[in-house]
Amino acid sequence: MPAVPSLGSLNFPWMESSRRFVKDRFTAAAALTPFTVTRRIGHPYQNRTPPKRKKPRTSFSRVQICELEKRFHRQKYLASAERAALAKSLKMTDAQVKTWFQNRRTKWRRQTAEEREAERQQASRLMLQLQHDAFQKSLNESIQPDPLCLHNSSLFALQNLQPWEEESAKIPPVTSLV
Repeated sequence: MPAVPSLGSLNFPWMESSRRFVKDRFTAAAALTPFTVTRRIGHPYQNRTPPKRKKPRTSFSRVQICELEKRFHRQKYLASAERAALAKSLKMTDAQVKTWFQNRRTKWRRQTAEEREAERQQASRLMLQLQHDAFQKSLNESIQPDPLCLHNSSLFALQNLQPWEEESAKIPPVTSLV
């Protein structure tokens, strides 16, 4: 059986410095291609002007928020004239009212989706509980098999097919086998 060399003595390209590996790759590729492509080092956006600072978050007064919420409760969407009138009455810009309504609709959709999901889960839990209770009830009830059905496996299976049904819904006992 040949000896396996230790990993320390093996030299893989990815174990070397990444800069040297990239340099070797590009020089090898340049030797294979008939024309050389000069590449600019650095990130493509590096030489652009720095981005402007973000506008600070707008703080609305309690009165403004109360009026916006009241209006949103009545009307989820505003026409441009309605939006302009509301903005003027609240001493806000049209864009601020528009953005507030967009954000509020997003919040409203998320909340209603969460409420629907909670209701769905509650209904699912209730159904599981009802099924469990019905199953337990059927297990606890002592089922008296019809003596005529004991001799016929098909009739016996039919009699016990739905143990959770009420007694009145069971298959009536067979009186004769003719």
